[in-house]
Amino acid sequence: MGTAGRAALVETYLDRRADLVRFFTLRLKSPAAAEDLVQEIYLRLARVEADARIDNPAAYLYRLGSNLMLEQLRGQRRSAARAEAWSEAHTSRIGEASLADEPAADEALASRQRLSAVIAAVRELPPRTQEVFRLHKLEGLSHAETAARLGVSKSAVEKHMIAVLKHLAIRLAGGVESHGGDRQAAASSPGQHARDRRGNG
Repeated sequence: MGTAGRAALVETYLDRRADLVRFFTLRLKSPAAAEDLVQEIYLRLARVEADARIDNPAAYLYRLGSNLMLEQLRGQRRSAARAEAWSEAHTSRIGEASLADEPAADEALASRQRLSAVIAAVRELPPRTQEVFRLHKLEGLSHAETAARLGVSKSAVEKHMIAVLKHLAIRLAGGVESHGGDRQAAASSPGQHARDRRGNG
């Protein structure tokens, strides 16, 4: 018998999150990559219709994660192929030396603009959430290493990162429609508290 969609998926996600991280760590051979993937699963739940019928929420989450993992792997292969093609097209050889052309100015500008947009959006969040983002995403620390550096629990780091990802999805992707369980989760996130403070300021 089916179960109402998004609310059941969010509840199952929260119950199974640690299991999902372990499952994808074994497949990706990287705890940090698995943590990012499991966070992306949560963000994708916002796209599920509130009244969708899901026969097996746990199986749905694992299938969604597996599809995301395959998308990432294909994207990495495409990126590697593009990088190789770009290198061949923009590299001149003089004897044994390779002289690589500089990236196109518009490509560099677009990259800087995307980075600036991310940084500006993250600065709207509370200081501790910003620090978690900096350590994990910019310095490359795992969730456990970030927690140890800040003297907080790993689950606290995970909550901060979920808040960051949800905030970036809203600010950079033109908004993510939230209903039901998503709305309740956002209400308790650090990003929501930051927005509340700005609204009252």
